[in-house]
Amino acid sequence: MAVFLGVTLLVYLLGSIPFGLVVSRALGGQDPRNFGSGNLGAANLYRLLGIKAAALTFLGDALKGTLPVLLACFLLPPPAPWREAAVAAAGGAAVLGHVFPLYLKFKGGKGVATAFGVVAALAPWAALTLVLVYALALAKTRIFSASALICAWLLPVAMGLFSDSKAYLLLAGFLSGLVLFCHRENLERLFKGEEPRL
Repeated sequence: MAVFLGVTLLVYLLGSIPFGLVVSRALGGQDPRNFGSGNLGAANLYRLLGIKAAALTFLGDALKGTLPVLLACFLLPPPAPWREAAVAAAGGAAVLGHVFPLYLKFKGGKGVATAFGVVAALAPWAALTLVLVYALALAKTRIFSASALICAWLLPVAMGLFSDSKAYLLLAGFLSGLVLFCHRENLERLFKGEEPRL
């Protein structure tokens, strides 16, 4: 139990690394929290610094979800009865670290890329399905947040279609709710027709 708690804490700290801030400063930009939407995610970095910054930010945030899950899968042999729950906990801790980062006084991103990284490690076909949904939604709406919200709503469905793990399905429900909660202001602007388009 002590090892499990230690690993979960380590994953949370890894998830707390603000790649949006790191990338912005590495490319000579300023703190993204003071410009655009004020978010540290790839969408805001795209608006502020372009596609390169957005891609690097998305990659860093996604790997924060993928690597801990893959490591947990590698370290825990399949016969372990609690293996799937432990792997799901690692994925959840990574996303919580991103949304509530210790290094930034618990004010982080909205969890989209990191949640995607977790799903990509647990159920690649579910992740691919969500990528296609996101691309179609973005092409139709030209609104980043609307595409993210649609994918968040469909996340438990996609996981249920491509995984028979109850632990992973519960994780998908948790991540879906967390991402939707983080986008509550975007949802309000969408209803008012005030959300910026690409």
